[in-house]
Amino acid sequence: MAEERELEQHRLNNVAQEIDKQLQKAETFYDKAHSETRAVESNYIANTSINTAEVDDAMETNAEIQQQRNIVARVTETENIMAKTVTTLKLLRTSPYFGRVDIIEDNWPETLYIGLASLQDETGDFLIYDWRAPISGIYYNGTLGKVSYPTPSGEQTVDLQKKRQFVIHDGQITSMFDTNETVGDEMLQYALGQQNDDVMRNIVATIQQEQNQIIRDTTSDLLVVQGVAGSGKTSAILQRIAFLLFHSREELNSDQIVLFSPNRLFSSYIADVLPSLGERNMRQVTLAEFFSARLQGLTVQTLFDRYEQEQHFIGHASYSVRQELESEQIVSVIDDYIAQLSTNDIHFFDIYYEDKIFFGAQEFQTYLATIPTSYTIRERISQLQKHFMQVLTDRIESLQDADWVLTELDNLTDQEYQNLIGDDDLEETLVSENEDTVISLVAKRYLTKQWQVIDDALYNNFYLDIYQQYRSFLQYVTEQKIDEQSEWWQAKQRRFDLQLEYHRIDLEDAAPLLFLRDRLTGGGINQAMSYVFIDEMQDYAMAQLLYLKHAFPKAKFTVLGDSEQALFRQVETPQTLLNKYAQGFDAQKPALIKLNRAYRSTHEIMNFAKALLPDGNDIMTFTRHGEKPILRQAYPDTSVAVLNDEVAKLRQSFQTVAILTKTAEQAELVLEALRRYPEKVQLLHAMDRTRTANVLVMPIYLAKGLEFDAVIGYDVSQNNYPDDKAIGLLYTLASRAMHALHLVTVGPVSPLIIQVQNTLASSLLE
Repeated sequence: MAEERELEQHRLNNVAQEIDKQLQKAETFYDKAHSETRAVESNYIANTSINTAEVDDAMETNAEIQQQRNIVARVTETENIMAKTVTTLKLLRTSPYFGRVDIIEDNWPETLYIGLASLQDETGDFLIYDWRAPISGIYYNGTLGKVSYPTPSGEQTVDLQKKRQFVIHDGQITSMFDTNETVGDEMLQYALGQQNDDVMRNIVATIQQEQNQIIRDTTSDLLVVQGVAGSGKTSAILQRIAFLLFHSREELNSDQIVLFSPNRLFSSYIADVLPSLGERNMRQVTLAEFFSARLQGLTVQTLFDRYEQEQHFIGHASYSVRQELESEQIVSVIDDYIAQLSTNDIHFFDIYYEDKIFFGAQEFQTYLATIPTSYTIRERISQLQKHFMQVLTDRIESLQDADWVLTELDNLTDQEYQNLIGDDDLEETLVSENEDTVISLVAKRYLTKQWQVIDDALYNNFYLDIYQQYRSFLQYVTEQKIDEQSEWWQAKQRRFDLQLEYHRIDLEDAAPLLFLRDRLTGGGINQAMSYVFIDEMQDYAMAQLLYLKHAFPKAKFTVLGDSEQALFRQVETPQTLLNKYAQGFDAQKPALIKLNRAYRSTHEIMNFAKALLPDGNDIMTFTRHGEKPILRQAYPDTSVAVLNDEVAKLRQSFQTVAILTKTAEQAELVLEALRRYPEKVQLLHAMDRTRTANVLVMPIYLAKGLEFDAVIGYDVSQNNYPDDKAIGLLYTLASRAMHALHLVTVGPVSPLIIQVQNTLASSLLE
């Protein structure tokens, strides 16, 4: 093996030299392209100042500017291409490849090296194959023997003779081993044994076969991934995005992919994965941020805010109303409500311009009454919108020669005037028409720009008072209830009004309100989005998921999560979730993939975590050993000392230590308890984006999707975790730890932990 390693190192050295040669050449081309872009842009800026006194000057300058624009676009594209080439080569330089496969195809032996990106020498031979290339799938899916991979002409079968894995650092092979497995245990042991960084890394060198199924799925319109804690589901999804961008690179870009993240901290945590693979990040947003953007001016309640409020009290009435508003049935209730609306039931706003009414609510109401009721409400509102947009256009036409408009034009600066005439469609008019016509056209442009806010209001249906309409909907539902249920819905109406006064809206109201608005207007639809990814699916209500499907009708959906980590709603089996989603999404090709092997935590930590679950035996653990979880007893007068001692012990061995609590209020108390700790301690909130310390404090729900070297579960007492409803919290807490898990109880320990005490380092009963 030593001789083979020497040969492999020799090849690696040659590849590194080729990378350096290509990188030097690419950087030279990039510098040249960058300089050319700056020069062209400077020339463009110099040519945008014109003399508006003479129309001939304007015409000549405009033609020159258009030519300059085309040149800028061309050189910018060249610069971007070279920048990506430089970035890719720099990524390859640190670790050119991680795998090798020897195959026999059509009686012809071939050796392929697999890495982050493809690399060819000057003769066109592949020195490295991109891990996303079809033939690279052999490395992830195949064991030795006959294997196949997809080609444009169908499946191609080859004989896999050897599979070799490398760990390469700074141009040196530090580990090398042959394996018959998809990815051998040695590689996984090495990767999983590393201490945690503050960001997620790509896993292309250690992708498992079941993860590879997720990554390379190009046919499912609904892919549901149920993965136990630490199974690599989020990592697999990010590699899937990189694969899709490679597979469909001619028609897909990062802007056509959106990932719904559980919180901002998680978004920051995964932000380096795609760039490390040479791809631009997809769009990321939380559900509350997405709803808030669509409900301009309102702040939508987050799941975390709701969870914290419910620690104090949630009545059966509020819970019952919420369940109905968040169910899939609410969509048909909204449709029934709309079907029975009359003209007078539609609520309108006045549209203002500079504090004066431009179009009044009564104007909208009056015109709506003139449209035949044989049309649906949506069709009538659409006709109303078109009518008032035409009224606006006519008003602009009638005023373009008004004296006050011409006076305003005379007061424009050269740059402001140029901005009005500086595009393609006016250029021909400047050439062919007389001066009066040109001035009229510029005046029209001026008015159009000034009244763009009115046009936007009409286009976006801001003349509809959707909040009053939603109140009307709540009243409609209330009238169908009897006795105490009617009182519950009346209370809901009062709650909605109160929240609206503070420009807030409860999470349970967001999807129904948006459905109502979009059903009335036909809006809210984004046809450009191709893929939607939803993490922590178990935390989404069905109404919310259905709204996302409505908002992105042409997108393929990938939803992932762990049903056992359902902290905010009832646990449902993966198959139940798939059936519900497939029916609600009208999926033609739904698929469910289960990831039952946990890689993040040591065998001992996962034994404790899965023992908490009724069906925990279904979880398989990766054999990486460590210490059993430790429980320490504390009391109100000793809890501060115990906590400081635990943090100090763990920091001696581990880089990141996270103290996880049940609530944000308890996290504040922990921060106070660590006030004298000699290191910086960071308390994380839902709005935080980055970690700035090695000792972290946060409520459990903010830690979902994250991992830490060591975790302290603070106050795992009977008071905090009294019964089975708390299983998901404890399971989530325990499964955040990679190498060490310490539990501290203040007072009697939770009965849930007593039941699994044999998985701890010592018996609680001693």
